[in-house]
Amino acid sequence: MSRQDEFFKHITEGNTTKGEFITLGSAMLDGETIKDAFVKIPLKTMNRHGLITGATGTGKTKTLQVLAENLSDQGIPVLLMDIKGDLSGLAQPSPGHPKIDERHAKIGLDFKAKGFPVEVMSLSEQDGVRLRATVIEFGPVLLSRILDLTETQSGVVAVVFKYCDDNKLPLLDLKDFKKILQYATKEGKEEFEAEYGRISSASTGAILRKVVEIEQQGGDLFFGEKSFEVEDLLRTTRDGKGYINIIRLTDIQDRPKLFSTFMLSLLAEIYETMPEQGDSGRPELIMFIDEAHLIFNEASKALLNQIESIVKLIRSKGVGLYFVTQNPTDVPEGVLSQLGLKIQHALRAFTAKDRKAIKLAAQNYPDTDYYDTAEILTSLGTGEALVSALDEKGRPTPLAATMMRAPMSRMDVLSPTELQNLLDDSKLVLKYNEEIDRESAYEMLNKKIAKAEEAKIKTEEKEAKEEAEEKASRRTTTRRRSTAQNPIIKVLTSATFIRSVFGILKKVM
Repeated sequence: MSRQDEFFKHITEGNTTKGEFITLGSAMLDGETIKDAFVKIPLKTMNRHGLITGATGTGKTKTLQVLAENLSDQGIPVLLMDIKGDLSGLAQPSPGHPKIDERHAKIGLDFKAKGFPVEVMSLSEQDGVRLRATVIEFGPVLLSRILDLTETQSGVVAVVFKYCDDNKLPLLDLKDFKKILQYATKEGKEEFEAEYGRISSASTGAILRKVVEIEQQGGDLFFGEKSFEVEDLLRTTRDGKGYINIIRLTDIQDRPKLFSTFMLSLLAEIYETMPEQGDSGRPELIMFIDEAHLIFNEASKALLNQIESIVKLIRSKGVGLYFVTQNPTDVPEGVLSQLGLKIQHALRAFTAKDRKAIKLAAQNYPDTDYYDTAEILTSLGTGEALVSALDEKGRPTPLAATMMRAPMSRMDVLSPTELQNLLDDSKLVLKYNEEIDRESAYEMLNKKIAKAEEAKIKTEEKEAKEEAEEKASRRTTTRRRSTAQNPIIKVLTSATFIRSVFGILKKVM
């Protein structure tokens, strides 16, 4: 048996699956594509999370697109973070190309161009379904971690949430949260001290500065109503295709705090909302987080711990997380160890640091007699990748350098007209894009403060009136005393007057 025949047997026997699966492409050996040596991923293991890495221009986005298409075809909803703005083309079929036909002939797969059901979403003022969440939905613990607060400051946040809960004050947006922080150390200082203990103005000032930082990155647009419901990410079409939900993030690339805030809140909401799935045989939702380093680079230690915990736990809900970034070292070890599928596109070795990173990346893959992993990582072409997956029993499949299949949808963005038509047909745009600003903590506290001020003014006016009346009364009493003289003084005064008169008369006579 030739080396190529041995390799074909090695790959196909190692990639057998009895259940549903996705075909990524066909395995390669010595730079040659082995037709029909299909590299497959069982749907059953896709909630074990994954990683797609590679240098710029090596095909990461197209791999993400292929996975999203095939998941949608099999009725599994997908959520994509579109940082670069090049994924909306999933809604339209590929125009095709001779090179695509040539690639698929080598792989042994027929190429069929088609578009997919797409929902376009936004965290900002870009067109799309508006994604929002309320402050109260975050809760004091998660909000404190996002703001990177100290233990003392986190305690203040917990007290503030308790006060709002006890007094039926809805915390919906950031102005609600800022108002209650100010109230706790100003107008409501005595009330807070009596019920919950003294709150330091230094602590609330530090928290407010952290809130302002999130506001400056667009958090005021994200926090509020109407809150997005996780169930709307799980929709399928009438013919059973899963919706591909694309979140447009092109305008928040330089606002990583907002991006990580949204991601963590979404993951927490999904975990709390979705029921346990057990071993269901297929995932309920797959999420692709492009430019994943934007989350990890800006995250505090507490936030990283929270992400790591959610990654470990959320797969029991039937949710798979797939991180897309340039280098595996962009992902923390604690998260990397939880990832079952690894798709590694080419890495570039321009410096000694690059070469060291490639050696480390090679160690993330199973040993094989057919490749020098570190060497092949630098020689892969565009649209080629090293693939290591898990089989249906959770065992690593044979490592395969793979010629990846091409996307069935357009590898380009929608035109403005196409995008507008997509939004016009969206039921979720009608549901979520109406801005709601109902009465909440901000308005209620302002009313409470105004009422207290009004009562204070009335009290002051009453006291001033009483004081004025008292002064007037004292003046009247004094005046009466001065005019109502003692009878003896009156007599003496009269006698003196008579003597004076008689004295004058004597002188005259």
